Amino acid sequence: MPVDHYENFPVASILMPKRLRKPVAAIYHFARAADDIADEGDLPDTERLQQLDEFRDELTHIANGETPLSPLFKHLAAEIGAHHLPLQPFHDLLDAFSQDVVKKRYANYEELLDYCRRSANPVGNLLLHLYEDATPVNIAYSDAICTALQLINFWQDVAGDWGIGRVYLPQDEMARFGVSEAQIAQGICNDKWRALLKFQVDRARALMLQGAPLGSILGGRIGLEMRMIIAGGLRILDKLEAADYDMFRQRPVLRPVDWVIMLAKSAPMRF
Repeated sequence: MPVDHYENFPVASILMPKRLRKPVAAIYHFARAADDIADEGDLPDTERLQQLDEFRDELTHIANGETPLSPLFKHLAAEIGAHHLPLQPFHDLLDAFSQDVVKKRYANYEELLDYCRRSANPVGNLLLHLYEDATPVNIAYSDAICTALQLINFWQDVAGDWGIGRVYLPQDEMARFGVSEAQIAQGICNDKWRALLKFQVDRARALMLQGAPLGSILGGRIGLEMRMIIAGGLRILDKLEAADYDMFRQRPVLRPVDWVIMLAKSAPMRF
């Protein structure tokens, strides 16, 4: 399941075939390093954007068949070459991280989906290329799963995102449900807040279930890994509901008992 710094990334677990752990780790380290540039420390925005541009320069070196300058990109270049990975998903991730530096609000759900298209979906795309299963149908399922995971992360981390000046809840939907940013700042969980978050949780769950057939299409340990990821996302949504959508005081996390439940729910699905 996702990890702390780049929470949409399924780090190579014991379920991941050994042959894929090295390329998955290389992709993860790229994503985590870029995410840290966008989020961590006290750098001015101009410096953050400059460092992300340097990452783009390294991708250009790889595209031109040149040796990258940094060890991180030398390792990444080796895996890109060995597994014939497309470069566009890496550029999309950098675009999303750059957007995080300068864009703190989303006018509507369509804007949020466009962000998820670049911040989350590229990860699934790259993994499908590693699995040699990057068919159009599988990519569509993967996009639904990855976007759902990103949205789930947003809804469990509303308070944390507020702390760094970001609100991912669509502004038009906040207005429709009568929720203000002052309410987020104060951590007020009233009926209006619950209605708004129930709407978000229900939509994220529907999107996750839309992509769920991928867990049965992929075979062996990769398929089980995918089904565990899906089950974990759905489990977080269940916990948000159980907390009556008050993630201000009870941020939902997966505990050992949840992994047992997830494994029990991860038998191959039939669609």
